[in-house]
Amino acid sequence: MKELSELSTLEIVEEFLENNEMIILYFSTPECSTCYAILHKLRDLLDEYPLIQLGHIDASHVKTVAEKFLILTAPIMILIVDQKEYLRADRFVRFDQLKAKLDQIYNMYTI
Repeated sequence: MKELSELSTLEIVEEFLENNEMIILYFSTPECSTCYAILHKLRDLLDEYPLIQLGHIDASHVKTVAEKFLILTAPIMILIVDQKEYLRADRFVRFDQLKAKLDQIYNMYTI
């Protein structure tokens, strides 16, 4: 299961972005059961992508980060490569489609 970095302030998120080339930021809220289920599946999926780092943000506690990334609902995941957003998926994630998109972006970046 992919290691998860808990990001609790805007400064920590910005440092995480600066220090990693490929990132998925995962926004959730504590009372969201869907958020928990998707995070578990996402961590399993990301085992296939060793260069992608996973950062978790509690959108209810780190509102400045949620505002910066225009997070209006949870869960949301954002793939960021070299500090640019490449992919955004929210709420009801189709993991087969997500995997196909990740494969495409990951292969372009790593080959």
